[in-house]
Amino acid sequence: MAKTKLLGNDRKEKLEAQKKAAKKANRKKRKSPLRVIKDIISELKKVTWPTAKTLIKYAGAVIAFILVMAIFTGLVDWGLTSLFGLITK
Repeated sequence: MAKTKLLGNDRKEKLEAQKKAAKKANRKKRKSPLRVIKDIISELKKVTWPTAKTLIKYAGAVIAFILVMAIFTGLVDWGLTSLFGLITK
């Protein structure tokens, strides 16, 4: 069976009908606040929470990284300040 080509107004009408159908299909229904809260609780139950030991381990790693970066930034700042002081004298 051969495909028929739509011309002019027929084509425009078909395209508009397709757009309306797509818009209607994509329209989301509004949820009640209670339903949203229930959905949040449901999703939080699915989360794999870290144990206390892992949490302390990760927190220690973050604190160590922050200290190293603070020392590095302080040394770079001190070095550049000294260098700038020597240049401007």
